[in-house]
Amino acid sequence: MYAVKANPSPDLIRTLWDSGITTYDVASIAEVRLVRGLLPAATLCFMHPVKPAEAIAEAYHVHGVRTFSLDSVDEVEKIVAATVTNGRPAADLTLCVRLRVSSAHAKLSLAAKFGVGVDEAAPVLHAARQAADALGIAFHVGSQAMSPQAYGDAMALVRAAIVKAGVTIDVVDVGGGFPSVYPGMETAPLERYFAVIHRAFEDLPVSYSAELWCEPGRALSAEYASILVRVEKRRDDVLFINDGAYGALFDAAHIDWRFPVELVRVNASATKKLPFSFYGPTCDDMDFMRGPFMLPADVQVGDYIEIGMLGAYGCAMRTTFNGFGNGDTVVATDEPMASTYVVTEPSREVVTSIREARS
Repeated sequence: MYAVKANPSPDLIRTLWDSGITTYDVASIAEVRLVRGLLPAATLCFMHPVKPAEAIAEAYHVHGVRTFSLDSVDEVEKIVAATVTNGRPAADLTLCVRLRVSSAHAKLSLAAKFGVGVDEAAPVLHAARQAADALGIAFHVGSQAMSPQAYGDAMALVRAAIVKAGVTIDVVDVGGGFPSVYPGMETAPLERYFAVIHRAFEDLPVSYSAELWCEPGRALSAEYASILVRVEKRRDDVLFINDGAYGALFDAAHIDWRFPVELVRVNASATKKLPFSFYGPTCDDMDFMRGPFMLPADVQVGDYIEIGMLGAYGCAMRTTFNGFGNGDTVVATDEPMASTYVVTEPSREVVTSIREARS
């Protein structure tokens, strides 16, 4: 399923639908309404572990949502109460218990806020089992997981939770975290991640017909968009540009994320590339992107710069703080500045891991 929070662009959601993605991970009632309005036939899964009762009720009764994530007995009870129909509890719920796992292999942690620990999971799994037609266990290893081992470690915790609780599991949801390619963040091929997951899934004590799910956001959207910014001022190795921390470059400013950049000129520059930092257009010192962003040494006021790989969280995090943020959207048909999906000859290691998983 596609995790809509990464990029809620209607055009992207329709593109994914046309490409075969028919299930969507929604985290709020606004996302439920958005996707249902765009795709009446889509399957929606409400995977935020803590939801307002009125959002659960609207999702279930109005928009046909039947899958919900949770991480506490209280949340199970809330979902059960909100989905009662004609005085009877719902009989068609899929409830996925969010397990707390490590984010040690990820660039961005998702281990602190949500999830129940293995030692405390049994009561939650029992409560969910009693209320659910189908019971799942879900987890999230963190955003931009740099090693397939993240999923192997998490699946070991899933096994421990199932054994300790002694429940029948119908769904295992490995969440998101699948990486994209950014400067300085070269990762293993996705096939190695899949091989680790499949191998671990085959070893779990789950029902014969159990389903394996995942919720990629970044991996499906990162390559979707670039932004084109203009240089308004140059101060030595710092460029003042007309987008920034409060716009599409939130990650570049707040967690020092590096994105691929390219100088856009009619006549290409022949000078060597140097490292630059950026200031955004607002009045705040926090509107600063350290980089380094490698650009030709002769970059100057009036030049345009393409900043790529902003399909994930770029448009989703934008604001109009200080009156900035307006821009034109242009549909382009060129290749992304970097890609996880470039078709190359797979390495022997990748082929071996895939064969092991299949066998």
